[in-house]
Amino acid sequence: MPSPTSDFPRRPRDAAYQHALDLMAAHPMIDAHNDWPWVIRNANGSDLTTYDLAQSHPETDTDIPRLRAGKVATQVLAAYLPTTIPHPATVTSEQIDLILRMEEKYGDTFHPVRVPDDVAKARVLGKIGTFAAVEGTVGLEGSLAPLRLWHKLGVRLVTLCHNETLPWIDSATDAPDGKHGGLSDFGSAMIAEMNRLGLIVDLAHVAPHAMHKVLDVATSPLFITHTCAAAICPHPRNTPDDVLKRLPANGGIVMATFVPGFLNPAAYAALRPHLDQWGKTRPGADFRAAREACLAGWNQDGIAYVCDHLAHFREIVGEDHIGIGSDFYGGPNPPGLEDASTFPDLIAELVRRGWSDTAIAKLMGGNFVRVWRDVIAKSTA
Repeated sequence: MPSPTSDFPRRPRDAAYQHALDLMAAHPMIDAHNDWPWVIRNANGSDLTTYDLAQSHPETDTDIPRLRAGKVATQVLAAYLPTTIPHPATVTSEQIDLILRMEEKYGDTFHPVRVPDDVAKARVLGKIGTFAAVEGTVGLEGSLAPLRLWHKLGVRLVTLCHNETLPWIDSATDAPDGKHGGLSDFGSAMIAEMNRLGLIVDLAHVAPHAMHKVLDVATSPLFITHTCAAAICPHPRNTPDDVLKRLPANGGIVMATFVPGFLNPAAYAALRPHLDQWGKTRPGADFRAAREACLAGWNQDGIAYVCDHLAHFREIVGEDHIGIGSDFYGGPNPPGLEDASTFPDLIAELVRRGWSDTAIAKLMGGNFVRVWRDVIAKSTA
């Protein structure tokens, strides 16, 4: 799915760009969210004998050549599934299985990241780290047992919900359950079990009132892997300042995403008629028109907007609590951030804006690894 034709020129290959490449050679770049496994599933039913990850796939945004060009050290791969899909426990298992098969078939390129030290090990080996995550706990089907199985299979992060509210957690883009204030007793037990196992709890997609509930009960640092600042763009998926202000005390981290409607207020306003009252695409909406709407109204490219959101995050939570989670999922993507090859352009813009090398290194991956270590240290499994 191509990104929009744009009047924005490609970012210059100047001294700042070279400095960005030098920083990325010295420090790991971790992208905290990519739905590539779902793209592969949709392309050919997850058949890795016919879908070659090592070949360029211009119809989408992620492949091995572009991850290499983007200097991605470790890629978080989400075992995503729609909330309403039949047999969600089975589909979650299939998506985890696909990630494991990707790692096995492309073992010359990928190095599984199961503990924090694996990030550095992958770099030493000249490979791309692959970090398995599950997006949405609909596959639990009301049981905690799958969490333990997912962890044994190598999953190290779980996003609590997707675009729909579950009986145990309220989504930011759906009606609240109304019975438990955003987090049920089962939801609290789910958080406790994830903390015990050392599984990272991800609050992306969670409604702000439920984020507060999770912050109240969590005993380990929390991640928000792909969001933007609600103070800049009022999309309901974005995180408000009152939640952000609690992250430093929790020890957690918030990561800016590239989704056009989350970045740009004008794009969100153009998209709004295609959304329901909760902020997700209306049933029966014209998908093509919705895509075009969220790519309208750009007065600066996506790189500039991401940097604006990162600056806001840094102001609220400090440089020790920020990161990047692209949410590449096959498009649409904003101008300048068309695919996984564009991370150096983003880092170069931070250099131009005067971010220190230390702050950039923390943002790229240092904070992710440090906070992940904290999650493990607080586990009791």
